[in-house]
Amino acid sequence: MRRLLSSIGSRLVIAVPYLWLFVFFLVPFFIVFKISLSQTAIAMPPYLPVFDLEGGVSGFLENLRALSLENYLWLAGDPLYVNAYLSSLFIAGVSTFLTLLVGYPLAYGMARAPENLRPVLLMLVILPFWTSFLIRVYAWIGILKPEGLLNQFLLFLGVIDEPLIILNTTTAIYIGIVYSYLPFMVLPLYASLEKMDYSLIEAAEDLGCTPLSAFWKITFPLSRAGIVAGCMLVFIPAVGEFVIPDLLGGPRTLMIGKTLWNEFFSNRDWPVSSAVAIVLLLILVLPIVYFQRAQARAREEG
Repeated sequence: MRRLLSSIGSRLVIAVPYLWLFVFFLVPFFIVFKISLSQTAIAMPPYLPVFDLEGGVSGFLENLRALSLENYLWLAGDPLYVNAYLSSLFIAGVSTFLTLLVGYPLAYGMARAPENLRPVLLMLVILPFWTSFLIRVYAWIGILKPEGLLNQFLLFLGVIDEPLIILNTTTAIYIGIVYSYLPFMVLPLYASLEKMDYSLIEAAEDLGCTPLSAFWKITFPLSRAGIVAGCMLVFIPAVGEFVIPDLLGGPRTLMIGKTLWNEFFSNRDWPVSSAVAIVLLLILVLPIVYFQRAQARAREEG
């Protein structure tokens, strides 16, 4: 009896995350996918009903015949959406690389710092999360605008003769994404570097390796799991980012998050916006699967 209860309890514990995924992922995904197969209508909500059971079997079959992949064909044939996807992937990729360049030395320095100082450094990395994300992005407008703090400081130092135009450019988007997602890069890297055996570095240097060579042969490979985790945690949300491109990039910025917002709220074309969201999710499935496999491989090696 005790074994039976233990078996039932373990299965219930395993079932909870699957139930969570079903309710909060699969069900919303099906609803969005259903809308993406519909057509726009002047109604509330603004699309024709599909998979509607109110009309009985005949109404359900009629709705099935009305299903169409027209919205997906529209996305594939319209350069606006194709360029928005490509631009989002490119900006997210460059931002992830820049975040890695900034975050890796920071995480390495935290991991090599004295043990009594590491909690303070870790708190400083997490500290920005105590402030609203929107407020932090708005703050960069005051820093990057022509009469902002950055230009005033550079003019004071004599580095520039006239204000730089950074706001409403792609450069401002890179700055905003790197700043906002830097903790997501630093924390996995710090977790990998902090548990590394640094006696391996000393052994490599005793055998004739230079510090740079020892870094590339020992430190970098051992921190690969943290690199993959940090890059995925930055890249995946950066692809669909809306707030940073909208506030810092200006109206000319072409990213899929802004395109999705415009279709949903400005054009009120829910079927097309749902198709945009479904395609975006399918694009991000590959890095998500790669991230999960990298995590599983790291756990096996650990």
